[in-house]
Amino acid sequence: MTEPSTPTPRGEKLQKVLARAGRGSRREMEQAIEQGRVRVNGKLARLGDRVELSDRIELDKKALGLNAKVQNNTRVILYNKPEGEICSRSDPEGRPTVFTRLPRLTSGRWISVGRLDFNSSGLLLFTTDGELANALMHPASVIDREYLVRVQGKVDDEMKARLREGVLLEDGVARFTDLVDGSAQGGQNRWFYCVVMEGKNREVRRLWESQGVKVSRLKRVRFGNIFIPSYVRAGQWVELRDQEVRELCLTAGVKPPKNHQTPAKEEQIANERQQRKLRAGNSGHKKFNLGGRKEKS
Repeated sequence: MTEPSTPTPRGEKLQKVLARAGRGSRREMEQAIEQGRVRVNGKLARLGDRVELSDRIELDKKALGLNAKVQNNTRVILYNKPEGEICSRSDPEGRPTVFTRLPRLTSGRWISVGRLDFNSSGLLLFTTDGELANALMHPASVIDREYLVRVQGKVDDEMKARLREGVLLEDGVARFTDLVDGSAQGGQNRWFYCVVMEGKNREVRRLWESQGVKVSRLKRVRFGNIFIPSYVRAGQWVELRDQEVRELCLTAGVKPPKNHQTPAKEEQIANERQQRKLRAGNSGHKKFNLGGRKEKS
């Protein structure tokens, strides 16, 4: 007598579908479901619900058209954040936000892959795919982030050894997986390239400050295998190519999209305008990676 087979669960988890459609990160969508802001076919959704693309899904009383075309829409842009911008969508103090300069979307929204604090600059990734954003930020992904840092204070070999071995901070042990001098001269102001794997809040600054020195400049120059191209100046963005998006998905352990959705006409116009700015700013400059220690082919 054969045992009855276990039925295959229908569809996908609701929060994954919403995240992939660019409505927010998976965690944000889980919170929206818990707060009673999501309905499926007229009924209040619960965590663990599974849905098909044919289901009627409402978020904040607005119906979402989650067709196959939208589900395959995985776009990623690289933004070179200047100092003096926050990584929130709005700020009660009226400070500039990184989202202001990003290209407009006709559907979904840009989701930030991690953050940089107000006084930090450099590489930020944004994607329309909340599932990809969640995977890239998850500690289990073990993706290295490289920073160029200017430190004020005396730094000796013993201090660098401690930072590589691990330092106990208020939220656990942290360390640099790589730490290399970025300037030959000594003195009280020195540059270093340092790499962390987890991306905890202000982790790089807190590691240095635990040793009694101060970080006066901090710039992220690499995320995984993605570098800031030299022609993307502070405050500018560039969209990653299909191959780069696929490689990023594989790095995060996410299934790469089957195809790349063509942006709407108004988005294409904005992209072309951005590319003209980049080309104009790149005239007379060599194509090399700014700040990073490794060349990216």
